[in-house]
Amino acid sequence: MIKEYSVGAVVYNGNQFLLLKYGLGHWGLVKGHKEKGESDEETILRELREETGISKAKIIKGFKEKFSYQYKFKGNSFFKTVVCYLIKTNVKKVTLSYEHTDYKWLPYEEAIKEATFDGPKIMIKKAKSVLSGNLDAFI
Repeated sequence: MIKEYSVGAVVYNGNQFLLLKYGLGHWGLVKGHKEKGESDEETILRELREETGISKAKIIKGFKEKFSYQYKFKGNSFFKTVVCYLIKTNVKKVTLSYEHTDYKWLPYEEAIKEATFDGPKIMIKKAKSVLSGNLDAFI
């Protein structure tokens, strides 16, 4: 089994969460692989810019979670771990990269329903829990 590592983010704007539709049809979070010499934080901010065009964003300190999953691609089995951050932006306009076919800004309940896989659903739930604790601290 091939092991992979990616960095992802729950991106929010006010009370809405960003989901991206991947080419294979599933809805998920912004995420991607690290480039040589990058920190996780640099990676996710770069991926956010590349995948959505959003460059005005802030990583919320204290939120660093991870999820893992297995998948098959071209006859190979992969085990992927995704370290996930929480990112706040005031930007609503998204310019999609070639990797995605659509996007949605959704309120919490709808984001949970729309996210295809458990990992992103759990990350959104954890993010909502943190944000509900004291939203003013994150603005």
